[in-house]
Amino acid sequence: MFLNSLKIAITRRINFPRFLSSKGAKRVAKDDEWEAEVTRDREELEDCLDSEASKKCEEIPPKLKTVRVYRWNPEIPSQKARMQTFTVDLNRCGSMVLDLLINIKAYQDPTLAFRRSCREGICGSCAMNINGTNTLACITKISPDDKPLIIYPLPHTYVIRDLIPDMGHFLEQYTMIDPFLKREDKAYPPGTRQTLQSPRDRKKLDGLYECILCGCCTFSCPPYWWLGEKYLGPAVLLQAYRWIIDSRDTGHKERLAEMRDYYSVFRCHTIFNCTKTCPKGLNPGRAVAQVKRLIAGYAKKEEPDFPAEETYIDPCTGEPQIKC
Repeated sequence: MFLNSLKIAITRRINFPRFLSSKGAKRVAKDDEWEAEVTRDREELEDCLDSEASKKCEEIPPKLKTVRVYRWNPEIPSQKARMQTFTVDLNRCGSMVLDLLINIKAYQDPTLAFRRSCREGICGSCAMNINGTNTLACITKISPDDKPLIIYPLPHTYVIRDLIPDMGHFLEQYTMIDPFLKREDKAYPPGTRQTLQSPRDRKKLDGLYECILCGCCTFSCPPYWWLGEKYLGPAVLLQAYRWIIDSRDTGHKERLAEMRDYYSVFRCHTIFNCTKTCPKGLNPGRAVAQVKRLIAGYAKKEEPDFPAEETYIDPCTGEPQIKC
């Protein structure tokens, strides 16, 4: 199949029409180089299409990788959770762990269950524990060494099946922080004017809005293992800080008041497993520390660069407009 596509590509290249310029010898020289390159490609193709050479191309030694995957099926209660071993030829699958799992499901065991969606580290669906680290399978490369690849679901979660954890409680906690913009402005209800933000205020959101709620940091946090019912966890607190610090949000006092208790925030013991394991390279530990400072009164939210009462002249109409 590969040789046929290569042959078609080179044939198209050979038959591609030449458009010679009349301006001089430079274009002719370039065309001569192009012809020489096409000739080399044709010779390489003929060598590869030769019977003996084609056999050498096809006889690539397999590059085997041992994979141990956590398996548990609630539909078979008599069968306990176990680790199942697979052997995969890395020459016949992609370079990421998610590609390997898809290969196993397609060619070895179609009952293997796991979540996946975007395959680009954006959706957070394929979060799992790979070789002892919580990360995303779609952006984790397969190590070429001889050590087995060990894959578990996210630790300290209720497992629905195989590598699928129950994220219900985690997402419930996320809704508790009201993850949306709050504006207390009776004179100008939402949708009646622009809500502008200065570049400096916008920069405060960097490292916060990129969180994809994969849960890797939360389920690597020991205090969350112990008090997950009351402690919100790093991911949710990072999202809470994202809305608290937003210059366009006016409900930060209400948000902080809801978290002013013994468990929601202050169960964090600054272990920083969350920062170490975040597959997006964010720093949830810092966000949790900033929320603590705001609740304790050691820090205060800055006033926005565009106060609501200020106006500016619209360059298009020349009329005064409200900034935010």
